[in-house]
Amino acid sequence: MPGRQLLSFEVNGIPAQVAVDPRQTLLEVLRDELQLVGTKEGCSNGNCGACTVMVDGVSVDSCIALGMEMEGRQVLTVEGLASPDKLHPIQQAYIDNAGFQCGFCTPGFIMSTLHLLENIPEPTDHEIRLHLAGNLCRCTGYDKILRSVHAAATMMQEVKS
Repeated sequence: MPGRQLLSFEVNGIPAQVAVDPRQTLLEVLRDELQLVGTKEGCSNGNCGACTVMVDGVSVDSCIALGMEMEGRQVLTVEGLASPDKLHPIQQAYIDNAGFQCGFCTPGFIMSTLHLLENIPEPTDHEIRLHLAGNLCRCTGYDKILRSVHAAATMMQEVKS
């Protein structure tokens, strides 16, 4: 594999080693090399949020982060949220509140919601709008997404109690 370099990092709690082209984005590594296709490619320039993942607990647009920058880091994708027998409360809240239509942007919104609720467990409408401003949806009109985030916050508080 000429020109490829070995990348070692953790993806969804599992150690991963993969030979990557140093020019590949994290999005390309996840989708093309690791077959984790839940993360979507929308704009390829960090403006739509469809490719949002968590890197060491911070939301990142994977289309503008290089894969090689992940060496030794922890990456969480939408596939890593649910357990085998139960959806994550955020995923369930988006389903229960119809927070998606076509679903293309949904993984990015879910990951951005996770970052928001881990930092602000009971956000206001204004805080939700500010935090999710980097995620674009062309279908829902955002009201159902806002309701989904509030429902997820409540569900996550109930799980903690």
